[in-house]
Amino acid sequence: MEISPLYHNTRPEGELLPQEAAAFDALERLGIDYDRVSSEPADNMEKCAAVSEVLGMPICKNLFLCNRQKTQFYLLAMGPDKPFHTKDLSHQIGSARLSFAPEEELWELLHCTPGSATVLGLMNDTDHRVRLLMEREVCEAEWFSCHPCICTSSLKLKTSDVLHKFLPATGHDVTVVDL
Repeated sequence: MEISPLYHNTRPEGELLPQEAAAFDALERLGIDYDRVSSEPADNMEKCAAVSEVLGMPICKNLFLCNRQKTQFYLLAMGPDKPFHTKDLSHQIGSARLSFAPEEELWELLHCTPGSATVLGLMNDTDHRVRLLMEREVCEAEWFSCHPCICTSSLKLKTSDVLHKFLPATGHDVTVVDL
C-alpha cells in the first residue's frame, strides 16, 4: 500500500471532496495543528495498521452504532486492538440492543462513507443526534488519530484539541466508556 510522507498542517493537494475540505477548514478555523498522511483507502483496520506506522500512532477504530429502533445514534472511538462487546457497551450507556447503523444514516448525520467514520464528522451533526463515546484509554491519550471524513487521509491530533477545541465548537460532549 502506498503511503505518503508525514505532512504538518498541510491538506492534500488538488480538489478535495466537500466533506474532506470542510474537515480541514474546521481544523484551520479552530487553530488545531495536525500531522497528515495520504494513502490508498484505509477503510479497514488492517490497512490502517500500515498507515499507523507512518503516522507514528495507531488510528482509532470508529464504529457508528444505533439502537434497535434507529432513533439513537452513537460514534464509538476505541483503540484498534480492543474487542467490541455490544453487551458491555449497552449497559454503560443505557441503550439496549446496539447494532451497526445503516450507511445512509452515517452519510446523513456525519457526511462520512463506510470506513471513514470519524469524530470530525460531528461538525455535520448540527441537530446533535449522534452521541460521542470514547474509550477511556483513547480519551486519556496524548494523541488522537482519525480520518478527515474520508479514508484516503489520516490525521494525528492532540487529544486535548479534540476535547477542548473541536467538540465545543460542534456542541458535542464526550461520554467516556470502559471496554
